[in-house]
Amino acid sequence: MAETIRILLADDHPVVRDGLSAILSTQPDFEIVGEASNGHEVIEQVQAQRPDVLLLDLEMPELDGVEALRRLNAIGARVRTIVFTAFDTDERILGAVQAGAQGYLLKGAPREQLFEAIRVVHGGGSLLQPVVTSKLLRRISEAQTPAQTVDPLTPREIEVLRLMARGLQNKEIAHDLVISERTVKFHVSSILQKLNAGNRTEAVTTALQQGLIER
Repeated sequence: MAETIRILLADDHPVVRDGLSAILSTQPDFEIVGEASNGHEVIEQVQAQRPDVLLLDLEMPELDGVEALRRLNAIGARVRTIVFTAFDTDERILGAVQAGAQGYLLKGAPREQLFEAIRVVHGGGSLLQPVVTSKLLRRISEAQTPAQTVDPLTPREIEVLRLMARGLQNKEIAHDLVISERTVKFHVSSILQKLNAGNRTEAVTTALQQGLIER
C-alpha cells in the first residue's frame, strides 16, 4: 500500500482550491490536510498540520508565496513545496526556487503531470516544466560573469547529479549506484556546495547550464 502524501493547498481563490481538492482527491495516496488563502495562513497551516507537500500559488494577499517560503525556511519548517501558478516571469521563477521550492508548475498543466510532480517532490526529487527550466537557465547564465566557475565535480558526483535530474530520491540513487544512502547524502551535500546551490533544483539547473549533464 502506497504511503499517504499529506497536502496543503494555498491559493487565494476558493474555486481554484475546490477544484484542486477535487482533482487531487481522486488519488488514493493523496490526502488534503488543509487550505490557505494568504501567506500568513500558509505559515500557520504548515506549522499546525505539518503537511508533506505544499502546493503554493505565488500571487496571494497580505504575504505572497515567495515571502511565505522564505519565512518557512527561516523557522526551519520541513515541507516540500511545489509552486503552482499562472506566473512564469523570470523573477518569479528565480525567487521561488531560491526561496526553496522543489517544483514549479504552471497552471494549465495536465493533471497527470501535477500528480507526478507531487509524488516526485515528496520522494525527495525536484521537478520543473521545460519552459520553466529554460527561463531559469537563461537567468542563471545572464547572472554569471566569465570569471565565475564552479569547482570540478568528481565522476561519482556527476553520476549522482544525473540521477538527481531524473527526480530520484537518495534511497533510489543509492540502489542504482550500489552505495549507501549515507554516501549519497555526502555526495549531494558536496554537489550543492560546489555549485553554490541552495537546493537540488538549483544544483540541477546550474549543472545543465554548465553542460555538466544533459537534459
